[in-house]
Amino acid sequence: MLIPLVRISLLTGKPKSHVRAIADGIHQALMETYGVPPGDRFQIISQHDPDDLIFDADYLGIHRTEDIVLIHIVAGNWRDTATKKLLYEAIADRLVEKPGLRREDVQVILSSNERDEWSFGNGRASYV
Repeated sequence: MLIPLVRISLLTGKPKSHVRAIADGIHQALMETYGVPPGDRFQIISQHDPDDLIFDADYLGIHRTEDIVLIHIVAGNWRDTATKKLLYEAIADRLVEKPGLRREDVQVILSSNERDEWSFGNGRASYV
């Protein structure tokens, strides 16, 4: 099992349906590429004032707008690079489809860790 922790950051002011479409699209991409079961969903969504979400609008030659979404996924380090690339592509595809984001505004950061670095309760290492 994987059960990633997903942090989603965007600028404040979007309708709830827009925010929910982002969360749902990310989870759909995780199910498709990482094999995450439908019920294994842990997401933290944060909306920020413009002074609290600072980004370079043209870093690496990619033009970003005020619709930027920063997606930070903490997941086990047992996926290869090819699978991670599929995840990035699937997330962008889902978020372009709904809620209609631009691919340039979808930024994904993976933080990997090992199986013994997860505890989902009871004070126990859940995967070892």
